[in-house]
Amino acid sequence: MEAAALLILVLGILALIGVASAVRVVQQFEHGIVFRFGRVQAAGQLRPGAVRSPGLTFIVPVMERMQKVNQQTVTMGVPGQDGITQDNVSVRVDAVVYFRVIDPVKAIVNVQNYGYAVSQVAQTSLRSVIGQADMQELLGEREKINQKLRKIIDEITQEPWGILIERVEIKDVSLPEGMKRSMARQAEAERERRARIITADGEFQASKRLAAAAEIMSQDPAALQLRLLQTVVEVSAEKNSTLVMPLPVEVLRFFDRMSGGAPAAPAAGAEKERLDLGERLAKAEQELAKAAERPSTLEAAEDVPPVIGLDAPKQEKEHERAPGLERGQGADAEAQREVGTNEQPDHVPGLTSGQDGQAAEPPDHKA
Repeated sequence: MEAAALLILVLGILALIGVASAVRVVQQFEHGIVFRFGRVQAAGQLRPGAVRSPGLTFIVPVMERMQKVNQQTVTMGVPGQDGITQDNVSVRVDAVVYFRVIDPVKAIVNVQNYGYAVSQVAQTSLRSVIGQADMQELLGEREKINQKLRKIIDEITQEPWGILIERVEIKDVSLPEGMKRSMARQAEAERERRARIITADGEFQASKRLAAAAEIMSQDPAALQLRLLQTVVEVSAEKNSTLVMPLPVEVLRFFDRMSGGAPAAPAAGAEKERLDLGERLAKAEQELAKAAERPSTLEAAEDVPPVIGLDAPKQEKEHERAPGLERGQGADAEAQREVGTNEQPDHVPGLTSGQDGQAAEPPDHKA
């Protein structure tokens, strides 16, 4: 009786051990590959029951062996790779690869340690992409580089190994210190160029305003005197030791005539200039409005256009003035003699004044 009981106990223990070795649990994110006598395929085709889905499953002890394959997305970092770009710049690039197993049989049978294999393929492909791209693409077109790198790795791993490359991202691009300094100088020069263009554009618009104000003040000398007095008031309002001595403009004009300066413009030309003032100011205002609406496009000093309505009349005035001087030299001489007679007390006998190098006759004291 004791021997029979001992035998039953031993058989029970063996049965429990057999059941425990035959029961397997496959997690939700896994698939089980069952090898029967070392084979998962029969006659070139997948054996029925070779792939077990998640849940509770059983295998035949000793005859079958099951290996689990994780089908979660794996995040794998690619070590930094040194390379030379297409434009001969040394860079160091590292990346990260996201992949998962879509065919567990191929991932187990066709490749040994598929994670290490994907890592090596990613490193070699990254070096190849670095050599085919230039520095500007690596820095500014990373999405394009990522797509290209993903396509290269996926062609190698998906069909033979059953591994899908979901995404490839370039993490960092390390440049040499000399290249960083050069790029910093280039960016600084670009910002300085834009600042100068904006300043030049502002000066150009301010010059139009000043030209219009000068045209208005030139019609009434008293306006210039009022402006001078206003400037004196602004300077004296502050607590400073600045001493301002206003000098009348007529004194400067007197010294200009004494030194042989050009006489005033003919009355006809002045009258014509007064008549065209409104039209010229209107053109200047329209041009300022257009310049304020459109963005600045000034690149160089040669690109600055002339002041419409203000520069053209002055050029026409100079063209009209030259032939008038050639035709009316006798009239100018007579006008100079009349000026000399009227300003006799302020002139010194023998003092020459005139235009185009012609000496004026000395005033007649008897007259």
